[in-house]
Amino acid sequence: MSKKQDAFYFENYISCAEYAVQAAQMLKDTLMNFKAKEMKKKLDEIHAIEHAADEKNHELMDRLARAFITPIEREDMLALSHNIDDLTDKIEEVFIRIYINQVKSIRPEAVSMLDTVIKCCQEVCGLMKEFADFRHSKDLKEKIIRINTLEEVADQMFIENMHDLHSADSNVLEIIAWREIYSYLEKCADACEEIADVVGSIVMNNT
Repeated sequence: MSKKQDAFYFENYISCAEYAVQAAQMLKDTLMNFKAKEMKKKLDEIHAIEHAADEKNHELMDRLARAFITPIEREDMLALSHNIDDLTDKIEEVFIRIYINQVKSIRPEAVSMLDTVIKCCQEVCGLMKEFADFRHSKDLKEKIIRINTLEEVADQMFIENMHDLHSADSNVLEIIAWREIYSYLEKCADACEEIADVVGSIVMNNT
């Protein structure tokens, strides 16, 4: 397979990761300038990003279905594509939980947790840029470690936020709403770690 043909796959991964960053940054802007009445419009906007990411994912799957030779194992490429797509889906789910639970104001702890998620997404984007040259990259392993570290930070924030939520809030509906929002923020960080794990496994199996 030519380098030009190989490049399609790696560029697709980068584009999909960039959509995840775009979605996470849009979520941050929404929370920082929160207006409950605008959430339906914002939900449509985030869905447009998620849809564009899906289209990229489908392009890769269609190309893989026709390809005779692939730069790495077909199953590994599909798994990586699925995991990157799942990250954008999870970010959209945070939007959905804020909307369906009719949240009226944003907790500062959620913004702090989202900042960690954004860092995770940015590291995933950087990881994808290194991935094309994974056999020679000197930075890829370090990026995987950084993603794993950020995921651990998000886990700890999740635990503390849940503890504080149940300690300070007696409004049952408020607790239910924020339990879901915090859970999906954690799932965003978990999705980043899963991407890093898949890349790590691909590198081990191909070098």
